[in-house]
Amino acid sequence: MTDDKDVLRDVWFGRIPTCFTLYQDEITEREAEPYYLLLPRISYLTLVTDKVKKHFQKVMRQEEVSEIWFEYEGTPLKWHYPIGLLFDLHASNTALPWSITVHFKNFPEKDLLHCHSKDVIEAHFMACIKEADALKHKSQVINEMQKKDHKQLWMGLQNDKFEQFWAINRKLMEYPPEDSGFRYIPFRIYQ
Repeated sequence: MTDDKDVLRDVWFGRIPTCFTLYQDEITEREAEPYYLLLPRISYLTLVTDKVKKHFQKVMRQEEVSEIWFEYEGTPLKWHYPIGLLFDLHASNTALPWSITVHFKNFPEKDLLHCHSKDVIEAHFMACIKEADALKHKSQVINEMQKKDHKQLWMGLQNDKFEQFWAINRKLMEYPPEDSGFRYIPFRIYQ
């Protein structure tokens, strides 16, 4: 893994320039300016929701604000998919910045799961890590970690801290010298 550190670092620091605009039918007190962010490909939209919400709430009537959700060209964006995956699935052939529409009303119950807090996305992220470790190491690595290790892994992702994240994730990516490789290589296919 140490030989791949430059590649890991390049993947980690991959960013997508993004323009958030408020949906045209949202009721505002004055015109809402777009909000621009460089989004980490390896993160989740839920982790930037607070910034986006804070920007647009300045022009919204408080009684008009409910659960925030995002869409791209009419397709609601799933909060439990990494940002890079969402971009690749929906917008990889478009010009940058990626234009995401922000909604505060009419949550699409049939298309999206609710995510009421960052605890939900953290639980989802850790469940994915545990699933992968079950395939790779028969859950041995994740079970040997302490709660503080799990928290450090999550905080590294949440705060976009490469060294903090990889200090723990390294354990999940290596296999013992006595083994000839991983038991299985986990991957997901998204359509």
